[in-house]
Amino acid sequence: MRIVTQETLGGPEVLRVTEAPRPEPGPTEVLVRVKAAGINPVDWKVRTGGGFLGEPPFTIGWDVAGIVEETGFGATGVREGDEVLGMPWFPRPANAYAEYVTAPSRHFVRKPAGLSFAEAAALPLAGLTAWQGLVDVGNVQKGQRVFVDAAAGGVGHLAVQIAKARGAHVIGTASAGKHGFLRELGVDEPVDYHDPEATTSDVDVYFGLVGEESDLRWLPAIKPGGLLIAVPSGVADRVEKAAAERKVRTERILVEPDRGGLTGLVELIEAGQLKVRVEQTFPLEDAAKAHELGESGRVSGKLVLTV
Repeated sequence: MRIVTQETLGGPEVLRVTEAPRPEPGPTEVLVRVKAAGINPVDWKVRTGGGFLGEPPFTIGWDVAGIVEETGFGATGVREGDEVLGMPWFPRPANAYAEYVTAPSRHFVRKPAGLSFAEAAALPLAGLTAWQGLVDVGNVQKGQRVFVDAAAGGVGHLAVQIAKARGAHVIGTASAGKHGFLRELGVDEPVDYHDPEATTSDVDVYFGLVGEESDLRWLPAIKPGGLLIAVPSGVADRVEKAAAERKVRTERILVEPDRGGLTGLVELIEAGQLKVRVEQTFPLEDAAKAHELGESGRVSGKLVLTV
């Protein structure tokens, strides 16, 4: 099978397509023929720094959409021939940039019929990050004011819609040129992060998708007793100290495989309350080009590899 691998850490140019044996599913696992693989910022962070995958050679990627070709002993929930989506193994290697993937059957759910494979591949990691942050940790409720930083991005555009589906009033940051997109998503208060005078207030739940400096900038908008959830690298020490002084609670999350969360996301899609924005697709052989575009920071929604 074709698979994207890298022998060294580095820029997008280290990604190359090679051949490898097709994997075999073990007990409780399924073999999925990959139709599309989503691309996320964690992919290029691991590509350049190794992170939890250590030193190369390895294959990056965790977002998978495809067709179940074989099931191992004891696998439940999906069957041969099912069209599925999932985020297998994270943060362990999933080898999603490939023609075939094996993983536990419970790391997948059936793909909604109205969702393309590209859209399905764009959903799991970003969608689960938003779901686990806003639903499981934040417990967002109707009428709350929810602030989504980087609201036009891969996680952000899904977080906005999840918060709106739960009845929240949503504030979201993006450059002024993307405010129309934010309004389409349901953002009630678009905020231009380039504007040093931009402000908001009385935030119940802040969902930080940018990092330490941005978290510090918007911290004064969170009301006492409110919650700051930091995603990219957790809650920085300076942020934690400043939040404590303002009586703001803090939580850090790292997304994990979650069939319940995937089911919740699929239900929102089927109810018409969640749409996945795929800005561009690339063939597997152009993974390096896709990473170049992703790292530019100019993408709204998600990038996807088609296999």
